[in-house]
Amino acid sequence: MFITFEGIEGSGKTTQIHRAAHFLAEKGFSCVMTREPGGTEIGVKIRRILLDPGHAGMDPTAELLLYLADRIQHLEEVVLPALARGETVLCDRFTDATVTYQGYGRGLDIALIHALHSDILKIPVPDLTILLDLPVETGLARAWERIEKNGHHKRESRFEEEVLSFHKRVRQGYLALAQADPVRIRVIDADFDEETVGREVIRELSMRVTGEPKNR
Repeated sequence: MFITFEGIEGSGKTTQIHRAAHFLAEKGFSCVMTREPGGTEIGVKIRRILLDPGHAGMDPTAELLLYLADRIQHLEEVVLPALARGETVLCDRFTDATVTYQGYGRGLDIALIHALHSDILKIPVPDLTILLDLPVETGLARAWERIEKNGHHKRESRFEEEVLSFHKRVRQGYLALAQADPVRIRVIDADFDEETVGREVIRELSMRVTGEPKNR
């Protein structure tokens, strides 16, 4: 099964994906945790280019193509082999992030982005997507708190440094995608402490992955 975690900056994806992996491992699932960009050795180098705040002037189309290059390598090297082995893949960001950040956020042609993924590159659609949603202002405050606490993250703050209106467009994009595909994309209110959010994530996984009742 292919499960992705999505959300704006500061939504808590990294924390919740680790919780999810621990829960699924306890249930007997063999899990692979990965991320985009940067899930491969080549991807790490692409990630440095994409997230470096010194690259604020990057052309949106160049940005899109770099994300696609990272994704192709990531699929061939990590995601598809793991799925072929019968493992559950948990990925921090995937195609929905590209649609929202480069489409809704940057203003690139959303239909073209969808076509690149589905018609040209034949990118697989995740079985389940957990969308952690919260107000942009709250998410950015959390993100900057993390950056200030862990100084090395300042080298990856290009998106956090975007104007507020950009982040609001990204959030609106995520919610639009969830409205269009409510079976795959499950929205969880992330405007709570990580324990509360984690319980909601586990409830969703219990119903969709392990087959246990949602209220358990």
